[in-house]
Amino acid sequence: MKIDPNSSKDLSAQIAQAIKEAIIAGQLPVDERLPSEAELSEQFDVSRPTVREALKRLAAQSLIRTQRGATGGAFVNRLSFEDAYAQQITTSTLLLSMNAVSFETACEARYALERACAQLSSQRREADHLATMRAEIHRQSQPGLSDEAFCASDVAFHRALVDGAGNPVLSYQLAGAVEAMQPSMNMITFSARSRSEIIALHTRIADAIEAHAPDKADAALAELQTYTVKLANDVIAARATKP
Repeated sequence: MKIDPNSSKDLSAQIAQAIKEAIIAGQLPVDERLPSEAELSEQFDVSRPTVREALKRLAAQSLIRTQRGATGGAFVNRLSFEDAYAQQITTSTLLLSMNAVSFETACEARYALERACAQLSSQRREADHLATMRAEIHRQSQPGLSDEAFCASDVAFHRALVDGAGNPVLSYQLAGAVEAMQPSMNMITFSARSRSEIIALHTRIADAIEAHAPDKADAALAELQTYTVKLANDVIAARATKP
């Protein structure tokens, strides 16, 4: 592990990156104890506070954990997909907002990923996934349900479909697409959409997943995508004509 002392990049950031790369390369396996602060300070020829800052950066990314006591120190953490979901959602949300990604582009990406996932979900879904989807459809049909609650239920429905694929890598990738993009899509279109039409499409999707019919699930998702984009375009156009 090396750093460039002549680089303009912060030394603690360089050290954190060097350790991160060693973890990715397998040079520091899961549960391996890192060298002590004093040893890292000597290895990188920096002060101990600089090393401490680097370790804080790694801990913030859940890449290491610290333990106290005689057998304590900093250890390489086992990063689970569940632990990484929140970071993925935050990153996706920031990317969309900071880079002014169009609604249609975000929608295209989100449904392309979910339609691919639906193929697997139709084959692998378990009873719990179907039960969640049915429960959310029932929740969406309740009179007096607020827009915020309907949006949250919408996200939960699609998340159950995604998780039904039984592939944690896909679930992780789609965490950003569904849980970062879907709420923003809902907030744009909630005032114009027909809840009954959304519920009908969700029911078709759940029926197809239950019947192991990937083509029907794909067709319903494609229809939902077309409906969502049209709604958004209508809403955006209406806003543009207002004085």
